[in-house]
Amino acid sequence: MKRPGTVSRDGLKRRLSALAGYGEAVASELTAEQWRPRRAAHEARVDALVRPHLSRRGLGVAHPVEDFLFTYYPYRPAAIRRWHPGAGCTLTGDVGDFAAAKAYRVEDGRACLDDGLLRARHGQVEWTRRLLAATRERPPFLGCFGLHEWAMVYGQRPDEQRHTAYPLRLGREQTDAVTRSHRITCTHFDAFRFFTEPARRLNVLQPTRQDQSGHEQPGCLHAAMDCYKWAFKLAPMTPSELVVDCFELAREVRQVDMRASPYDLGSLGLEPIRIETAEGKTAYLAHQRDFAARSNELRERLISVCDTVIELTAPTHPW
Repeated sequence: MKRPGTVSRDGLKRRLSALAGYGEAVASELTAEQWRPRRAAHEARVDALVRPHLSRRGLGVAHPVEDFLFTYYPYRPAAIRRWHPGAGCTLTGDVGDFAAAKAYRVEDGRACLDDGLLRARHGQVEWTRRLLAATRERPPFLGCFGLHEWAMVYGQRPDEQRHTAYPLRLGREQTDAVTRSHRITCTHFDAFRFFTEPARRLNVLQPTRQDQSGHEQPGCLHAAMDCYKWAFKLAPMTPSELVVDCFELAREVRQVDMRASPYDLGSLGLEPIRIETAEGKTAYLAHQRDFAARSNELRERLISVCDTVIELTAPTHPW
C-alpha cells in the first residue's frame, strides 16, 4: 500500500505522460541517444529565433515589437538556449555536461534535477499553478480591443511616449478621443500599471498585484504572452521545448498587440488593426479567440509541470 504523502511511481509516469504528444516527448528516463538530438534540435530552434535580435543589438538598432521579449521579459538568449529535460526526467549516458550545473545531481552516469532545488521551489510552484489554473478556468473576456496600449499614451505629450520613434496613426487629439469613447476593461495588472494617470481612472477595474489571480483571464493578450514568463520562471523544471513554444506564441501575440496599438508601424511592415472601426474590432476579436485557446493549451502543459514538481516534493510521513 502506498503511504500517504509519498509519490506513486505510476502516478508520476502518468503525470509525465500528460505532457507527451505536445512536443516535449517527456519520459521518466532518456538515454544519450534520445536526449542529445533533442538538445541539438532545441539549440538550433532557439538560434534561429534569436539571431535577428542579436544582429540588431550588435548594430544598436531597436525594434519595438521583436525586442519586447528580450527587454520586458529579462531572459537572455543564452538562458533560453540552455536545454533542460524538465522535472521528473533522468538523463543517462555521457552526462558530464550537467555536472557543473548547480541545478542537477549527477552520479553513476545519471543526471536529474536536484531534489533540494525542487523542494526550495515548491512554494513558488504552488503559487504559479494556482494562477495558471485560475486563468485557464475563467471564461475569456473578448471586449477590450487592445485599448491598454492606447491608455498608455492617453493625455501624454509627444516626448512622453514609450515609442517616440513612431508617430501616432490618428494624431494626438484623435487618439485621446478614441480612448475616451471606449469602455476600457483591462484585467491585467502588468499592463494596467503602465497606464497614464488619467487613463487609470477610465478603466473599469483597478487591478493590483495582490488580486492578480482574481482578474487574469485567457482572452487577455498580455496574459497569453505571460505563459512565456511562467514557463521560464519554472525553469529548469520546465522542458525547454515548452519554454520555446510559449516564446513563439508570445512573439505572435506581441505583433498583434502592437498592430492594434495607436502607433503607425508601417515602416516595420506591420499593417494596423484599426480597432477604432467595426472591421478592426472584428479582426481583433478573431485573434483574441485564437490566442485564448492556444494559451490555455500552454497553461495546461505548464500546470502538468507544476503537478509533477508538487508530486516529487510531497512530504513523506512515517505512517
